[in-house]
Amino acid sequence: MSKKNARVGLSADLFDTNGHPMFGDTALSLFSDARVDWVVLPVTGGQLPATAFTDYEALMIGGSKVSDKELANESGKLRIIARSGVGYDAVDTKALTERGILLTNTPIPVRNAVATTAMAFILALTLRLPLKSRLAKEARWRERGNYPGLALAGRTLGIIGLGGIGRELVRLMQPFGMVVVAADPYVDANSAAQAGAMLCSLEKLLEQSDVVVVACLLNESTRHLLNAGRLGLMKPTAYLINVARGPIVDEAALIEILRDGQLAGAGLDVFEKEPPDSDNPLLTMEIVIPTAHCLCWTDSFVDAVARDAISGIIAALNGHWPEYVVNLAAKAHGRVQAWVRAP
Repeated sequence: MSKKNARVGLSADLFDTNGHPMFGDTALSLFSDARVDWVVLPVTGGQLPATAFTDYEALMIGGSKVSDKELANESGKLRIIARSGVGYDAVDTKALTERGILLTNTPIPVRNAVATTAMAFILALTLRLPLKSRLAKEARWRERGNYPGLALAGRTLGIIGLGGIGRELVRLMQPFGMVVVAADPYVDANSAAQAGAMLCSLEKLLEQSDVVVVACLLNESTRHLLNAGRLGLMKPTAYLINVARGPIVDEAALIEILRDGQLAGAGLDVFEKEPPDSDNPLLTMEIVIPTAHCLCWTDSFVDAVARDAISGIIAALNGHWPEYVVNLAAKAHGRVQAWVRAP
C-alpha cells in the first residue's frame, strides 16, 4: 500500500465543539508530510459508523468504543487503531488480535500529565482550596480559622497501580515529605523500592493512607476494585483521588460513604458513566472536586499524544511495526505478516 492511497479516519471526539482538533493543527502536518489523507468520522453514542471498519486502513480514536460486534463486518483493510491516550478498556483487544489489527496507545506523554493531575488534586483537597476560595467570594473572612488543611509532610500517600503514572507521581511528590506505599500485583518489592514506594497489600494501603490515588488500568480484575468494603477501610480523614477510570470505584458506595462522613473528600477526573448524569450527587458535594476527564489536557500534552498516535499510524501504513502496540500477539497473525516488513 502506498502512503498516498491510504485513508485514515479520525474520530470526532478528538475535535472540539468548533470543529478544531483538540491537539492543535501542527500534529496533523505529520499526515500531510507523509501524503496521507484523513477525514473526521462521526461518533454516536460512543460508537463509530460501520464504514470506519470497512473503508479505512487506519483509525485514530479518542474514547470511542470498538467491540467484536462492530468488527464483525470489517473488510480486511484496517491495519491499526491508534488510541489517543493510554486507557483502552473501551476496545476489545481480543477481537482485534484475532483479526490481525494492531492497537496502539500513547503511554509516554500521559505519565507526567496524569501524575500532575493527581498532584493537583492532592494539593487542592488537603489545602481545602474550593472551600477557602468560597470564604473569600462569600465574605466569610472571619471563618478562616475554622477549616485547617492537612499538612503532607509525614503523612502517607497510597498509590493503587505503580505503572508509569504511579511512578511519576512518586517522583513529583518527593519534595512534600510523604511516606509512599503502593499496591500492584504486577510489581515486586524491589522494583517498588527503586521507584520510591513501599509495596503492600491493597487493604493495608487503604487502612494506612491519608491520601489514596487510583492509577491502575481498568479491566475485569479492577472493575469495582474499590467496593463498599474496601472503601470502608479508609480513614474518615482521608481523601480518595481517581485519575484512572471511573468503574474502578463503586460509585454508589463512594457516594454513601461520602454522605456518611466516612471520607474527608474526593477528587474525581473520571466517573462510572461519562458524561455523568446531571443529578449525580458527586457533582454537587462540597467535599468533592469533579472534573470532566480532561484535567491533564494541556497544550503540550495533547500535541505529544497526537504525535505519538499519528506516528504509529504512519509507521504501520509504511509497513513498519509501530511503537506502543498493546496487543503484541497480533504480530504473529498472517494478516500482519503480510504487510509488516522485516526489521
